[in-house]
Amino acid sequence: MKAIIWLLVLAVGAGLVGWLWIASRRLAERKRAEEQRAASFLAEAMSAAQKPAVQAPAPQERLLLEAAAKAAEAGEPALSIQLYARLLSRFPASALAAQARAAVDAQKKRLSTATGPGTAAPG
Repeated sequence: MKAIIWLLVLAVGAGLVGWLWIASRRLAERKRAEEQRAASFLAEAMSAAQKPAVQAPAPQERLLLEAAAKAAEAGEPALSIQLYARLLSRFPASALAAQARAAVDAQKKRLSTATGPGTAAPG
């Protein structure tokens, strides 16, 4: 009878030790996963902080762009180019800069074809 009790106590002790061992492994895995998530979050935050924030264009930028576009629509490519140049000189890093440069190229083509050889009226 004493032997059965001792075997039962040993079995319970071994079960408890096994359960504690498994629990410690799970805890270590959770901690490792938490550290990985924190590291990836930190890396993402650092890369986002290094990227320049895209800002909405200022009202002056939009007004210059709209005025230049209206001048182009009105058949005034020279005035349009001047307005685009003013936009680019005042706001060179603007979000609208690429759009303005493309429009300047289009207006230059339009201006060169309008005043090209053979298009002038006889003098």
